[in-house]
Amino acid sequence: MALPRVPLLAGLVVLLAAACTTTGHDGAPPATSAPAAAVTTTGAPPSATAPPVPTGVAAPAASWRVTWGWAVPDRPARVTHPVRVPVTPGQPLPVLVAVETGDHPAEGFSRITFAFRGPTPSYRVGYVARVVTEGRGAPVELPGTAFLSVRFSPAQAHDARGGGTARVPPAVIDYPTLLGWAAAGDFEGHLSFGLGLRVPEGELLPVRLAESTRPDGAHVVSVDVRRD
Repeated sequence: MALPRVPLLAGLVVLLAAACTTTGHDGAPPATSAPAAAVTTTGAPPSATAPPVPTGVAAPAASWRVTWGWAVPDRPARVTHPVRVPVTPGQPLPVLVAVETGDHPAEGFSRITFAFRGPTPSYRVGYVARVVTEGRGAPVELPGTAFLSVRFSPAQAHDARGGGTARVPPAVIDYPTLLGWAAAGDFEGHLSFGLGLRVPEGELLPVRLAESTRPDGAHVVSVDVRRD
């Protein structure tokens, strides 16, 4: 018995309907994502490397993304996020809530993260001859033979009474290349830190910048430093 013929127009409708319901390779419908916030990056292009499995710093891999790929910044790497202030009534700026460190020997890098309540501020990371404080310009004591300046804006790490808002680790990190960190100022919406590194003589270590969002809603900026 011959199969019934489907009119051409009806066949096209069937094909279009099938295309609209195509599933992924695991049988689930393709995931959709909300539009990303505007961000401008200068410096090396973001790396396509998959996120490492965290061993010392918690961050959901699904939200982890590179904003500045592995390279030695010959000028400060900048990542810009537009932030409308005040962020919320009573919270004029993104507020730092935690600084954490983690060593990843299997992946070949060490990490320091900065977690913020509120939107992700813009940030700038680069090598400097000396880290100095915001406002006063006083030198910041750091271990090592090379220094990274990490600067967020707009951001703050104090509450309305002037008390600190962040949980922080010891200043001495003592990983193979990432030796220590220090606060360098919280002044007029600029929040700065310094990192002390041990580097090969006459060389500078590549760095990588990335962002993630934690289950509690904190926005995290990570600074990764090559371990050797």
